[in-house]
Amino acid sequence: MAWRSVIIESPCKISAGGNYLIVRGEELKKIHLSEIYYLMIASPAVSITGVALCELCRNKVKVIFCDEKHDPYGEFSPYYGSHNCSKKIRQQAAWSKNAMSAVNTALLAKKIENQASLLKKCGFAERAEQLYDYLAEMELDDATNREGLAAKVYFNTLFGMGFIRDENTAVNAALNYGYKVLLSCVNREVAANGCLTQLGINHCNEFNEFNFSCDLMEPFRVVVDECVYLNKGRELDKEYKHELVNLLNKRVRLERECDLHDAVGVCVKSAIEALNGSTGEKLRLYNFE
Repeated sequence: MAWRSVIIESPCKISAGGNYLIVRGEELKKIHLSEIYYLMIASPAVSITGVALCELCRNKVKVIFCDEKHDPYGEFSPYYGSHNCSKKIRQQAAWSKNAMSAVNTALLAKKIENQASLLKKCGFAERAEQLYDYLAEMELDDATNREGLAAKVYFNTLFGMGFIRDENTAVNAALNYGYKVLLSCVNREVAANGCLTQLGINHCNEFNEFNFSCDLMEPFRVVVDECVYLNKGRELDKEYKHELVNLLNKRVRLERECDLHDAVGVCVKSAIEALNGSTGEKLRLYNFE
């Protein structure tokens, strides 16, 4: 089973052969392709062969490319993540409004619940109760925008009353970086299940290639939020970025203990099954602890 998150930051050439990813830099390193879950190429001074890209695709490895600032800029995915993706895409296009509303509401409710759990864990019990109140008021498709109200309380509690999500700050840089890593993980699982990342159930921006993934990642954002809160006086340096990438290997509980990327896979699959008409009891969402 794939489990490694690999980050390549120094100038080198990447090739593949004998089921290994071969990295030729100051030293020669080989990593078996079956072990790699996530590959980040964090320097534009890295070159990679077409054979390596094909082998990475064949092994369903998510590949992220970074820009000159070492920030995630784009990703590489196979055309076909499932043997019957044409069928899966037709099903996706035919999802009923009722099914989409039910799953969307459950995802947003779990997001607020997990945010409240983090506030409580960090010692903000009173603010956590405020989020639980918003959760109790949640309507179908969050018609009264409880998510937006909860987010304002949540971020102001964690990062201060003057915190603005869109400002150019170290906290926002870390949040954005962590969210991009998380999003790429969700994209991998959506593609592996044969669906399109573009066709969302709540997010529907015509310029967003990842609307569906943005929907599905909502309950998991809290994992990044906790890490950034614990490091909120810190600049986003190389080591900090590595820690954010390594959150994909964080041990979490989803019925049993597993890595975060495994939990994402379970949740994505269950959401797609629910959207395809399976019973709501199969929807398995991550509970933050």
